[in-house]
Amino acid sequence: MAAEDAYARLAGTLERIQHASGRSELVNVLNTKDLSFETGIPESVVRTLLAGGRAQEISVAERVRQRLDFLRETRRRDDGKRYTLEEIAAAAGVTRQTMSEWHRKGMPSLESADRLRRFFSLPPGFFFADEPEALNEALQQRLQELESRSDPLAQLRTPEILRLAARGLLSPTGVQAMAQWAEAVTRPDNPDAGNGGQGQEGHVS
Repeated sequence: MAAEDAYARLAGTLERIQHASGRSELVNVLNTKDLSFETGIPESVVRTLLAGGRAQEISVAERVRQRLDFLRETRRRDDGKRYTLEEIAAAAGVTRQTMSEWHRKGMPSLESADRLRRFFSLPPGFFFADEPEALNEALQQRLQELESRSDPLAQLRTPEILRLAARGLLSPTGVQAMAQWAEAVTRPDNPDAGNGGQGQEGHVS
């Protein structure tokens, strides 16, 4: 059921992105390589998920092994070289032998996983989140940016305002006042920008 919920949430996010972007092919809207880098999901799987498909079901241990390998393949030191197992082990606060154990069993402790996450600036749940959950989380910022561009007032629809509206606590006067405020804050800084630079004296009714 948890997997079904994760796919349902992802489908909802993808639908909103399609609506905000006006594009049906999400691979033309989203950078699949960046999403893969951020989530640890292979780019081919990212494309499948964006197209409404499903990722192959794997165990948590296998997922952790894959993402440990992905991390070592995609993250580079300042000199452009790959991190050694010793360096990754040191970042996790364990020995190289323990790293080898993880590669066989795929189950680092939560503390060690969090150390790696912070060292490499990874998103929460990088090692353990399943594919639809990880991708859905990565898409949230993209969704906000797209909706902000397609609807300038989207940022005004905060959870607090929506709760007040749902409880009927916004009076008609309050709604009108908010509308006037929204109009004021979205008005161009230059009041003469829309009339060719002429002031009030040059305007003909």
